[in-house]
Amino acid sequence: MTGKGKKINDIGLSREDYKGKPSTLCLGCGHNAIVGQIISACHELNILPESLIKVSGIGCSSKAPTYFMDRSFGFNGLHGRMPSLATGALFADTSLIGIGVSGDGDTASIGMGQFKHVTRRNLPMLYIVANNGVYGLTKGQFSATAEQGLALKKQGQNRYVPVDIVWEAIAGRASFVARSFSGDPQQLKALIMAGLHHKGIAVIDVISPCVTFNNHDDSYHSYAWGKSHEVALHELSFVPPVQAIKVQYAEGETINVPLYDGTHILLKKLAHDYEPTNRAGALEMLEEANNRNELITGLIYINPKQSTLFDLYDLPDIALNRLPAEKLRPSPESLAEINQIMY
Repeated sequence: MTGKGKKINDIGLSREDYKGKPSTLCLGCGHNAIVGQIISACHELNILPESLIKVSGIGCSSKAPTYFMDRSFGFNGLHGRMPSLATGALFADTSLIGIGVSGDGDTASIGMGQFKHVTRRNLPMLYIVANNGVYGLTKGQFSATAEQGLALKKQGQNRYVPVDIVWEAIAGRASFVARSFSGDPQQLKALIMAGLHHKGIAVIDVISPCVTFNNHDDSYHSYAWGKSHEVALHELSFVPPVQAIKVQYAEGETINVPLYDGTHILLKKLAHDYEPTNRAGALEMLEEANNRNELITGLIYINPKQSTLFDLYDLPDIALNRLPAEKLRPSPESLAEINQIMY
């Protein structure tokens, strides 16, 4: 602690060092809660802001990176194109930690194609979908994740079945898939911390109520519905590598998932006897939960051994964007050889 009472982490930074500009989102917006947990997670994990890049597309959700980690690299791109930005940036500099923030429109509508490709390529990054079921930035039209039959004052009734982002992520071969609720800060922060240490893409679908356009008590994206229908699969803890794992539990009640860097995810069973490394079981569980009208939250699927995009290429130890010119330019001899082959 400093003289002003600020909590300093192991690299000498306070929580204030992880903040960005003041939020311009509506008071009570779930996206603000997501921002707060990103800030807390990065502070507790001792992440140097300059070692991180944040990327986003278009929408209320995509404004969120403005509100955290001012000192980090960042780029706000075109609608639905955040995965391309992240792929280029992280491929060019594999030393960076990537956080992508998207929304249900940015990911599940115009960006669905890019979302599916970035999951199957398993790009190492944290991909957060702030999911509120509406296009809040353009005054509340139904998004692709809005539940069928939802009635909004100025939009009529939604006729279409919703896109389930968690289902799509698992079907798309993402190696870490979770769902949380912006009204459950402890669970959300633990999932963010685990996702940041996962080797591969970590998709977290966060139900994030829009207090202006979609917070009716019977809406599946409201605070009231989320709190009354949330079924947490487990109590989730993230254990850094320097901390010993000391837990007491009956056999079968807790699952320990080790990650590649020595960290661990501890899952204490609550609602179901559930194994998050079983991909087919995850899809079956989601289908059953949808039939029961439950909001399942927690770590739904993980494969800590799946190859990433970086594993597929013979990348040099030095990041591509930091290679000197003499390493990037082909030698006169190699150019002459190429020309000889061509002509």
